[in-house]
Amino acid sequence: MLSAWNFLKRHRRKLLFVGAAAGGVYLLGRYAQKKIREIQEREAAEYIAQARRQYHFESNQRTCNMTVLSMLPALRDALMQQLSSESLTSLLKSRPSNKLEIWEDLKIISFTRSIVAVYSTCMLVVLLRVQLNIIGGYIYLDNASIYMDFFFTPSQTVLAPPEVQQQYLSSIQHLLGDGLTELITVVKQAVQKILGSVSLKHALSLLELEQTLREVRQVVECSQDPSRTEKVESRSPLCRYMMPDEENPLTAQACGLTEKDVTTIKLLNETRDMLESPDFSTVLNTCINKGFSRLLDNIAEFFRPTEQDLIQSNSRNSLSSVGLPLAKIIPIVNGQIHLVCSETSSHFVQDLLMMEQVKVFAANVYEAFSTPQQLEK
Repeated sequence: MLSAWNFLKRHRRKLLFVGAAAGGVYLLGRYAQKKIREIQEREAAEYIAQARRQYHFESNQRTCNMTVLSMLPALRDALMQQLSSESLTSLLKSRPSNKLEIWEDLKIISFTRSIVAVYSTCMLVVLLRVQLNIIGGYIYLDNASIYMDFFFTPSQTVLAPPEVQQQYLSSIQHLLGDGLTELITVVKQAVQKILGSVSLKHALSLLELEQTLREVRQVVECSQDPSRTEKVESRSPLCRYMMPDEENPLTAQACGLTEKDVTTIKLLNETRDMLESPDFSTVLNTCINKGFSRLLDNIAEFFRPTEQDLIQSNSRNSLSSVGLPLAKIIPIVNGQIHLVCSETSSHFVQDLLMMEQVKVFAANVYEAFSTPQQLEK
Protein backbone atom coordinates (compact mmCIF):
# COMPACT_ATOMS: atom_id res chain seq x y z
CA MET A 1 0.00 0.00 0.00
CA LEU A 2 2.84 2.37 0.91
CA SER A 3 4.62 1.77 -2.38
CA ALA A 4 1.38 2.36 -4.29
CA TRP A 5 0.79 5.60 -2.43
CA ASN A 6 4.35 6.72 -3.15
CA PHE A 7 3.85 5.86 -6.83
CA LEU A 8 0.70 7.97 -6.96
CA LYS A 9 2.43 10.90 -5.27
CA ARG A 10 5.40 10.74 -7.64
CA HIS A 11 3.23 10.49 -10.83
CA ARG A 12 0.13 12.42 -9.75
CA ARG A 13 0.53 15.06 -12.48
CA LYS A 14 0.91 12.44 -15.16
CA LEU A 15 -2.05 10.53 -13.80
CA LEU A 16 -4.18 13.68 -13.63
CA PHE A 17 -3.24 14.47 -17.24
CA VAL A 18 -4.03 10.91 -18.37
CA GLY A 19 -7.35 11.00 -16.47
CA ALA A 20 -8.26 14.34 -17.95
CA ALA A 21 -7.30 13.15 -21.41
CA ALA A 22 -9.30 9.94 -20.99
CA GLY A 23 -12.28 11.91 -19.73
CA GLY A 24 -11.99 14.31 -22.64
CA VAL A 25 -11.81 11.46 -25.11
CA TYR A 26 -14.85 9.86 -23.50
CA LEU A 27 -16.86 13.10 -23.57
CA LEU A 28 -15.71 13.78 -27.12
CA GLY A 29 -16.79 10.28 -28.11
CA ARG A 30 -20.19 10.77 -26.52
CA TYR A 31 -20.55 14.14 -28.29
CA ALA A 32 -19.50 12.60 -31.61
CA GLN A 33 -22.00 9.78 -31.17
CA LYS A 34 -24.74 12.30 -30.42
CA LYS A 35 -23.89 14.35 -33.49
CA ILE A 36 -23.69 11.28 -35.70
CA ARG A 37 -27.07 10.16 -34.38
CA GLU A 38 -28.54 13.62 -35.06
CA ILE A 39 -27.11 13.61 -38.59
CA GLN A 40 -28.49 10.12 -39.22
CA GLU A 41 -31.90 11.11 -37.87
CA ARG A 42 -31.91 14.27 -39.98
CA GLU A 43 -30.89 12.34 -43.10
CA ALA A 44 -33.56 9.76 -42.39
CA ALA A 45 -36.16 12.51 -41.93
CA GLU A 46 -35.06 14.19 -45.16
CA TYR A 47 -35.19 10.88 -47.00
CA ILE A 48 -38.67 10.16 -45.68
CA ALA A 49 -39.81 13.69 -46.56
CA GLN A 50 -38.36 13.36 -50.05
CA ALA A 51 -40.01 9.96 -50.48
CA ARG A 52 -43.34 11.40 -49.33
CA ARG A 53 -42.92 14.32 -51.69
CA GLN A 54 -42.06 12.04 -54.62
CA TYR A 55 -45.05 9.82 -53.87
CA HIS A 56 -47.33 12.86 -53.66
CA PHE A 57 -45.96 14.20 -56.96
CA GLU A 58 -46.49 10.90 -58.79
CA SER A 59 -49.99 10.62 -57.36
CA ASN A 60 -50.65 14.18 -58.50
CA GLN A 61 -49.56 13.32 -62.06
CA ARG A 62 -51.98 10.41 -62.15
CA THR A 63 -54.69 12.80 -61.04
CA CYS A 64 -53.68 15.15 -63.88
CA ASN A 65 -54.04 12.37 -66.44
CA MET A 66 -57.41 11.25 -65.10
CA THR A 67 -58.67 14.85 -65.01
CA VAL A 68 -57.67 15.45 -68.64
CA LEU A 69 -59.44 12.26 -69.76
CA SER A 70 -62.55 13.10 -67.74
CA MET A 71 -62.82 16.56 -69.33
CA LEU A 72 -62.41 15.45 -72.96
CA PRO A 73 -66.10 14.55 -73.44
CA ALA A 74 -67.12 18.05 -72.27
CA LEU A 75 -64.60 19.60 -74.66
CA ARG A 76 -65.80 17.44 -77.55
CA ASP A 77 -69.46 18.23 -76.84
CA ALA A 78 -68.74 21.97 -76.67
CA LEU A 79 -66.92 21.82 -80.01
CA MET A 80 -69.61 19.78 -81.74
CA GLN A 81 -72.28 22.10 -80.41
CA GLN A 82 -70.59 25.24 -81.73
CA LEU A 83 -69.37 23.60 -84.95
CA SER A 84 -72.14 21.20 -85.86
CA SER A 85 -71.57 19.42 -89.17
CA GLU A 86 -74.21 16.75 -88.63
CA SER A 87 -77.05 19.04 -89.67
CA LEU A 88 -75.22 19.88 -92.89
CA THR A 89 -74.56 16.23 -93.75
CA SER A 90 -78.25 15.49 -93.14
CA LEU A 91 -79.20 18.28 -95.54
CA LEU A 92 -76.88 16.90 -98.21
CA LYS A 93 -78.66 13.52 -98.06
CA SER A 94 -81.89 15.25 -99.06
CA ARG A 95 -80.25 16.54 -102.28
CA PRO A 96 -81.07 20.24 -101.86
CA SER A 97 -80.76 22.83 -104.62
CA ASN A 98 -77.98 24.70 -102.77
CA LYS A 99 -75.81 21.60 -102.48
CA LEU A 100 -72.59 23.42 -103.42
CA GLU A 101 -73.15 26.10 -100.80
CA ILE A 102 -73.70 23.46 -98.11
CA TRP A 103 -70.51 21.66 -99.15
CA GLU A 104 -68.57 24.94 -98.84
CA ASP A 105 -69.93 25.46 -95.31
CA LEU A 106 -69.09 21.86 -94.45
CA LYS A 107 -65.53 22.37 -95.70
CA ILE A 108 -64.94 25.31 -93.37
CA ILE A 109 -66.64 23.71 -90.36
CA SER A 110 -64.88 20.35 -90.75
CA PHE A 111 -61.39 21.80 -90.92
CA THR A 112 -62.16 24.35 -88.20
CA ARG A 113 -63.37 21.88 -85.62
CA SER A 114 -60.55 19.39 -86.19
CA ILE A 115 -57.93 22.13 -85.93
CA VAL A 116 -59.59 23.62 -82.84
CA ALA A 117 -59.79 20.11 -81.37
CA VAL A 118 -56.00 19.77 -81.65
CA TYR A 119 -55.34 23.22 -80.17
CA SER A 120 -57.83 22.94 -77.30
CA THR A 121 -56.78 19.40 -76.33
CA CYS A 122 -53.12 20.44 -76.17
CA MET A 123 -54.07 23.51 -74.13
CA LEU A 124 -56.15 21.38 -71.78
CA VAL A 125 -53.26 18.96 -71.19
CA VAL A 126 -50.67 21.66 -70.46
CA LEU A 127 -52.93 24.06 -68.55
CA LEU A 128 -54.15 21.32 -66.21
CA ARG A 129 -50.53 20.27 -65.67
CA VAL A 130 -49.80 23.80 -64.47
CA GLN A 131 -52.89 24.21 -62.31
CA LEU A 132 -52.85 20.80 -60.63
CA ASN A 133 -49.12 21.00 -59.88
CA ILE A 134 -49.44 24.48 -58.40
CA ILE A 135 -52.32 23.42 -56.17
CA GLY A 136 -50.59 20.08 -55.55
CA GLY A 137 -47.51 21.89 -54.28
CA TYR A 138 -49.58 23.95 -51.87
CA ILE A 139 -51.47 20.88 -50.66
CA TYR A 140 -48.16 19.12 -49.99
CA LEU A 141 -46.97 22.04 -47.87
CA ASP A 142 -50.27 22.13 -46.01
CA ASN A 143 -49.94 18.44 -45.18
CA ALA A 144 -46.22 18.42 -44.38
CA SER A 145 -46.11 18.82 -40.58
CA ILE A 146 -42.31 18.96 -40.65
CA TYR A 147 -42.58 22.30 -42.41
CA MET A 148 -45.59 23.51 -40.43
CA ASP A 149 -43.64 23.38 -37.18
CA PHE A 150 -41.05 25.76 -38.61
CA PHE A 151 -43.14 28.15 -40.63
CA PHE A 152 -46.76 28.18 -39.35
CA THR A 153 -48.05 30.05 -36.31
CA PRO A 154 -51.33 29.12 -34.63
CA SER A 155 -53.06 32.13 -36.22
CA GLN A 156 -52.13 31.20 -39.78
CA THR A 157 -54.57 29.42 -42.08
CA VAL A 158 -53.66 26.75 -44.58
CA LEU A 159 -52.40 27.80 -48.00
CA ALA A 160 -55.03 26.04 -50.09
CA PRO A 161 -58.28 25.25 -48.24
CA PRO A 162 -60.85 23.14 -50.13
CA GLU A 163 -62.98 26.17 -51.06
CA VAL A 164 -59.97 27.86 -52.67
CA GLN A 165 -59.04 24.68 -54.53
CA GLN A 166 -62.55 24.43 -55.95
CA GLN A 167 -62.66 28.08 -57.02
CA TYR A 168 -59.20 27.94 -58.52
CA LEU A 169 -59.69 24.74 -60.52
CA SER A 170 -63.07 25.93 -61.83
CA SER A 171 -61.20 28.55 -63.89
CA ILE A 172 -60.57 25.78 -66.47
CA GLN A 173 -64.13 26.48 -67.60
CA HIS A 174 -62.84 29.55 -69.46
CA LEU A 175 -61.07 27.24 -71.91
CA LEU A 176 -64.32 25.28 -72.41
CA GLY A 177 -66.43 28.44 -72.68
CA ASP A 178 -65.46 31.94 -73.76
CA GLY A 179 -61.90 30.95 -74.59
CA LEU A 180 -63.06 28.13 -76.85
CA THR A 181 -65.57 30.41 -78.59
CA GLU A 182 -62.87 32.99 -79.29
CA LEU A 183 -60.46 30.30 -80.54
CA ILE A 184 -63.14 28.93 -82.88
CA THR A 185 -63.68 32.40 -84.33
CA VAL A 186 -59.96 32.94 -84.99
CA VAL A 187 -59.42 29.46 -86.48
CA LYS A 188 -62.55 29.71 -88.64
CA GLN A 189 -61.34 33.00 -90.12
CA ALA A 190 -57.92 31.45 -90.82
CA VAL A 191 -59.49 28.38 -92.50
CA GLN A 192 -61.68 30.64 -94.61
CA LYS A 193 -58.65 32.65 -95.64
CA ILE A 194 -56.53 29.62 -96.63
CA LEU A 195 -59.17 27.16 -97.91
CA GLY A 196 -62.10 29.36 -98.83
CA SER A 197 -61.13 29.70 -102.50
CA VAL A 198 -59.95 26.08 -102.95
CA SER A 199 -62.30 24.11 -105.22
CA LEU A 200 -63.97 20.99 -103.89
CA LYS A 201 -62.68 19.16 -106.97
CA HIS A 202 -59.07 20.19 -106.33
CA ALA A 203 -56.91 17.17 -105.46
CA LEU A 204 -54.57 17.48 -102.50
CA SER A 205 -51.70 15.16 -101.62
CA LEU A 206 -50.81 14.49 -98.00
CA LEU A 207 -47.84 16.87 -98.29
CA GLU A 208 -50.10 19.60 -99.69
CA LEU A 209 -52.58 19.02 -96.90
CA GLU A 210 -49.76 19.32 -94.36
CA GLN A 211 -48.72 22.62 -95.96
CA THR A 212 -52.33 23.85 -95.80
CA LEU A 213 -52.55 23.08 -92.08
CA ARG A 214 -49.21 24.81 -91.56
CA GLU A 215 -50.52 27.96 -93.24
CA VAL A 216 -53.66 27.94 -91.09
CA ARG A 217 -51.51 27.53 -87.98
CA GLN A 218 -49.33 30.43 -88.97
CA VAL A 219 -52.36 32.72 -89.22
CA VAL A 220 -53.79 31.52 -85.90
CA GLU A 221 -50.56 31.57 -83.90
CA CYS A 222 -49.47 34.96 -85.18
CA SER A 223 -52.74 36.62 -84.25
CA GLN A 224 -52.49 39.03 -81.34
CA ASP A 225 -55.02 39.89 -78.67
CA PRO A 226 -56.31 43.38 -79.60
CA SER A 227 -57.31 44.06 -75.98
CA ARG A 228 -53.69 43.90 -74.77
CA THR A 229 -51.57 46.95 -75.43
CA GLU A 230 -48.41 45.70 -73.76
CA LYS A 231 -46.15 43.23 -75.53
CA VAL A 232 -44.87 40.19 -73.70
CA GLU A 233 -42.10 38.60 -75.74
CA SER A 234 -42.27 35.16 -74.16
CA ARG A 235 -46.07 35.03 -73.95
CA SER A 236 -47.81 32.68 -76.35
CA PRO A 237 -50.68 34.32 -78.27
CA LEU A 238 -52.72 31.24 -77.33
CA CYS A 239 -52.69 32.15 -73.61
CA ARG A 240 -55.76 34.34 -73.92
CA TYR A 241 -57.89 31.32 -74.77
CA MET A 242 -56.87 29.55 -71.54
CA MET A 243 -57.38 32.22 -68.88
CA PRO A 244 -59.31 35.50 -68.62
CA ASP A 245 -57.65 38.84 -67.98
CA GLU A 246 -55.58 39.35 -64.83
CA GLU A 247 -57.28 40.37 -61.62
CA ASN A 248 -55.86 42.61 -58.92
CA PRO A 249 -56.10 41.08 -55.40
CA LEU A 250 -56.10 44.53 -53.73
CA THR A 251 -58.94 45.73 -55.94
CA ALA A 252 -60.81 42.51 -55.26
CA GLN A 253 -60.37 42.95 -51.51
CA ALA A 254 -61.57 46.53 -51.76
CA CYS A 255 -64.70 45.25 -53.53
CA GLY A 256 -65.62 43.22 -50.48
CA LEU A 257 -64.37 39.79 -51.51
CA THR A 258 -63.37 37.35 -48.81
CA GLU A 259 -59.84 36.33 -47.91
CA LYS A 260 -60.40 33.02 -49.72
CA ASP A 261 -61.44 34.90 -52.87
CA VAL A 262 -58.27 36.96 -52.69
CA THR A 263 -56.21 33.78 -52.21
CA THR A 264 -57.86 32.29 -55.29
CA ILE A 265 -57.01 35.41 -57.32
CA LYS A 266 -53.41 35.12 -56.11
CA LEU A 267 -53.27 31.52 -57.35
CA LEU A 268 -54.75 32.54 -60.70
CA ASN A 269 -52.18 35.30 -61.12
CA GLU A 270 -49.39 32.86 -60.27
CA THR A 271 -50.80 30.60 -62.97
CA ARG A 272 -50.74 33.47 -65.47
CA ASP A 273 -47.10 34.05 -64.60
CA MET A 274 -46.38 30.42 -65.46
CA LEU A 275 -48.34 30.70 -68.72
CA GLU A 276 -46.28 33.71 -69.74
CA SER A 277 -42.97 31.94 -69.13
CA PRO A 278 -40.75 30.78 -72.02
CA ASP A 279 -40.86 27.21 -70.68
CA PHE A 280 -44.65 27.08 -70.96
CA SER A 281 -44.58 28.42 -74.53
CA THR A 282 -41.97 25.84 -75.48
CA VAL A 283 -43.92 22.92 -73.98
CA LEU A 284 -47.23 24.08 -75.48
CA ASN A 285 -45.68 24.49 -78.94
CA THR A 286 -44.10 21.05 -78.68
CA CYS A 287 -47.48 19.54 -77.78
CA ILE A 288 -49.21 21.35 -80.64
CA ASN A 289 -46.57 20.16 -83.13
CA LYS A 290 -47.03 16.63 -81.83
CA GLY A 291 -50.80 16.99 -82.03
CA PHE A 292 -50.86 18.10 -85.66
CA SER A 293 -48.34 15.38 -86.53
CA ARG A 294 -50.67 12.77 -85.00
CA LEU A 295 -53.65 14.33 -86.82
CA LEU A 296 -51.83 13.94 -90.15
CA ASP A 297 -50.88 10.36 -89.26
CA ASN A 298 -54.57 9.58 -88.73
CA ILE A 299 -55.53 11.19 -92.04
CA ALA A 300 -52.63 9.44 -93.84
CA GLU A 301 -54.43 6.11 -93.38
CA PHE A 302 -56.82 7.25 -96.14
CA PHE A 303 -53.99 8.21 -98.52
CA ARG A 304 -52.53 4.75 -98.97
CA PRO A 305 -51.42 4.37 -102.60
CA THR A 306 -52.41 1.52 -104.87
CA GLU A 307 -49.79 -0.48 -106.77
CA GLN A 308 -50.66 1.51 -109.88
CA ASP A 309 -49.99 4.77 -108.02
CA LEU A 310 -46.58 3.52 -106.96
CA ILE A 311 -45.72 2.41 -110.50
CA GLN A 312 -46.81 5.72 -111.99
CA SER A 313 -44.87 7.72 -109.41
CA ASN A 314 -41.84 5.42 -109.87
CA SER A 315 -41.07 5.98 -106.20
CA ARG A 316 -41.65 4.39 -102.85
CA ASN A 317 -42.29 7.83 -101.38
CA SER A 318 -46.08 7.86 -101.49
CA LEU A 319 -46.62 11.16 -99.66
CA SER A 320 -46.93 13.06 -102.93
CA SER A 321 -48.04 10.20 -105.21
CA VAL A 322 -51.66 10.04 -103.99
CA GLY A 323 -54.06 12.92 -104.20
CA LEU A 324 -57.67 13.05 -103.08
CA PRO A 325 -60.28 15.61 -104.13
CA LEU A 326 -61.03 18.07 -101.35
CA ALA A 327 -64.63 16.84 -101.31
CA LYS A 328 -63.36 13.38 -100.25
CA ILE A 329 -60.95 14.80 -97.69
CA ILE A 330 -63.68 16.78 -95.92
CA PRO A 331 -65.47 13.75 -94.35
CA ILE A 332 -62.10 12.34 -93.27
CA VAL A 333 -61.13 15.58 -91.54
CA ASN A 334 -64.63 16.01 -90.13
CA GLY A 335 -64.43 12.70 -88.24
CA GLN A 336 -61.05 13.41 -86.62
CA ILE A 337 -62.64 15.12 -83.62
CA HIS A 338 -63.74 11.71 -82.32
CA LEU A 339 -60.11 10.52 -82.34
CA VAL A 340 -58.54 13.72 -81.03
CA CYS A 341 -61.00 14.29 -78.17
CA SER A 342 -61.42 10.65 -77.22
CA GLU A 343 -61.12 9.67 -73.55
CA THR A 344 -60.71 5.97 -74.37
CA SER A 345 -57.95 4.29 -76.40
CA SER A 346 -56.78 7.61 -77.80
CA HIS A 347 -53.21 7.55 -79.06
CA PHE A 348 -53.53 11.28 -79.60
CA VAL A 349 -54.06 12.15 -75.93
CA GLN A 350 -51.76 9.39 -74.65
CA ASP A 351 -48.93 10.77 -76.79
CA LEU A 352 -49.38 14.19 -75.17
CA LEU A 353 -49.63 12.86 -71.62
CA MET A 354 -46.49 10.72 -72.00
CA MET A 355 -44.29 13.39 -73.60
CA GLU A 356 -41.02 13.83 -71.72
CA GLN A 357 -41.15 17.63 -72.03
CA VAL A 358 -44.57 17.66 -70.34
CA LYS A 359 -43.32 15.47 -67.49
CA VAL A 360 -40.23 17.61 -66.90
CA PHE A 361 -42.25 20.82 -67.00
CA ALA A 362 -44.77 19.39 -64.54
CA ALA A 363 -41.95 18.40 -62.17
CA ASN A 364 -40.48 21.92 -62.35
CA VAL A 365 -43.84 23.53 -61.54
CA TYR A 366 -44.42 21.17 -58.62
CA GLU A 367 -40.88 21.77 -57.35
CA ALA A 368 -41.41 25.53 -57.44
CA PHE A 369 -44.62 25.40 -55.38
CA SER A 370 -43.87 22.54 -52.96
CA THR A 371 -40.73 23.92 -51.32
CA PRO A 372 -40.79 25.58 -47.87
CA GLN A 373 -39.43 28.79 -49.41
CA GLN A 374 -42.82 29.21 -51.07
CA LEU A 375 -44.30 29.80 -47.61
CA GLU A 376 -41.99 32.74 -47.05
CA LYS A 377 -43.57 34.54 -49.98
